[in-house]
Amino acid sequence: MTQTIDIKEPRFQFGVNWQRFLSTLTEDRIQAAMGSLRQFLQLESLAGRTFLDIGSGSGLFSLAAYRLGATVHSFDYDPQSVACTKELRQREQATDDRWIVEQGSVLDAKYMEMLGTFDIVYSWGVLHHTGNMWTAIDQAAQRTRPGGQFYLAIYNDQGVYSRIWRGIKRTYVALPPMLQPTYVFVVGGTWMLQRACIKLFFKTGGVILRLFGLQQQPASTAAVAASQRRRGMHLWYDLVDWIGGYPFEVASPEAIFRFLRDRGFQLQELSTCGGNLGCNEFVCVKTAPSQG
Repeated sequence: MTQTIDIKEPRFQFGVNWQRFLSTLTEDRIQAAMGSLRQFLQLESLAGRTFLDIGSGSGLFSLAAYRLGATVHSFDYDPQSVACTKELRQREQATDDRWIVEQGSVLDAKYMEMLGTFDIVYSWGVLHHTGNMWTAIDQAAQRTRPGGQFYLAIYNDQGVYSRIWRGIKRTYVALPPMLQPTYVFVVGGTWMLQRACIKLFFKTGGVILRLFGLQQQPASTAAVAASQRRRGMHLWYDLVDWIGGYPFEVASPEAIFRFLRDRGFQLQELSTCGGNLGCNEFVCVKTAPSQG
């Protein structure tokens, strides 16, 4: 059952965090973002394709799509995120006819319908922060034209553990701003220490198992740092987003698959976080008109 979140509750200031991230943005990070798009979309170029970036945030992936040749339409609910995306467009000296940036909400059905449809609809780690995730996913899916790709990343459902994380995030947004960095440091440091201990445990256990000729089960890791490098992101600012990102909803890979299948999509590519904390990534191709 989907939990309803009151969108009037305190919300994480995503745009403020993205503005700080832009000071760390290098050409290497941009190239990494371009590489991740090529790899997961299974396309070497986006030339001749239209690209809708829902919740553009820093604007990094809008920029990556633009450099790969796409005609890009970026929007975000957060005005400061819109400003970040516009700043990247200005840095790139891009023209409005190939890269539109504006403020909008994925939950605004009239606005979404006005946009039309796109060859690629991209929304990475965004729709679970809207306060109405399933409606947001449905609205985004409708913007994908037949034969087009819907690239989506949603937080994994870990049951009780996810509810604990929701509490952690809600606490962050309720704290005075001066205490928030310390909170991120304590919570993030505790989590990283926990993961390091688990990794050491499995590594030590693997040595013992090999001594007895037994096969070790693969260690479970979140691989956060590797994910950030692959996507051109920054570990600290993603950690702030991760710990502070509220509203917060989750879904299992099976729930996302069924939801999109019933709306005429076929799964093309999938990358899960292995049942751990993190986002599951999907690329689905629209093969039939929506039934939802």
